[in-house]
Amino acid sequence: MTKTANSAAKSATRATATPASSTSAMSKPTRLDQLQELIARESGATIDEMCQATGWQQHSVRGALAGALKKRGLQIRSEKIDGLRRYHADTAE
Repeated sequence: MTKTANSAAKSATRATATPASSTSAMSKPTRLDQLQELIARESGATIDEMCQATGWQQHSVRGALAGALKKRGLQIRSEKIDGLRRYHADTAE
């Protein structure tokens, strides 16, 4: 394939590709949505539960709690019960 034919083929492929956000956003919740649901439960969630639900590592979950979820207007609190730290979310005032 020549150089111009190759770039034309790439342009055509890009034009026909469906954006991932338009189809996947409606089909299932994002990982941040999953975290928000977990910590909104009455019992809250542990880091291990959040890691299993999202497939993320511990530092990624903590970063999401401290950054993205706080930007969504959640107030994150934690408490240690029976040696396990559980995270809970309240709506920020």
